[in-house]
Amino acid sequence: MWYSSSRSSVRSGEMAKLTQLIDNEVFRAYATYATIVLLKMMLMSLITAYFRITRKAFVNPEDTASFGKGESAKKYLRTDADVERVRRGHLNDLENIVPFLGIGLLYALSGSDLSTALLHFRIFVGARITHTLAYLIPLPQPARGLSWVVGYAVTISMAYKVLKTALYL
Repeated sequence: MWYSSSRSSVRSGEMAKLTQLIDNEVFRAYATYATIVLLKMMLMSLITAYFRITRKAFVNPEDTASFGKGESAKKYLRTDADVERVRRGHLNDLENIVPFLGIGLLYALSGSDLSTALLHFRIFVGARITHTLAYLIPLPQPARGLSWVVGYAVTISMAYKVLKTALYL
């Protein structure tokens, strides 16, 4: 019996810490903008699937089954410039959003003030949305390149703040 009551007090202590985290405005801002870029990245999967289906360009034989069997299905095993363009945009999301998620979380927990954190998060999200539009439309360079640089610089800025705060190098 003593074990269960002791265990429940540990749980309530842990829950209090989680509640404090949710009450942190910077963390809530991070959670909001992280969710936005994750949804945007998930949307890229759907756009890739849309382009594969409408262009009838597949990489796996089983994906062509609805178009016939044997030689008639093989013609759909191909690459398509539009599909590859969307895939490159999605890959670029993976290369940039994943570091933002990790560094942004550390940044949100490093005691940053809300207005500076919101500036970082909003600029990053805006840069990633602009980058995606530049890939999909496509917009002439340097639109895509500049949007990538801006997003990357935001992540580096947050990393610098985290390292400056912790500095256990």
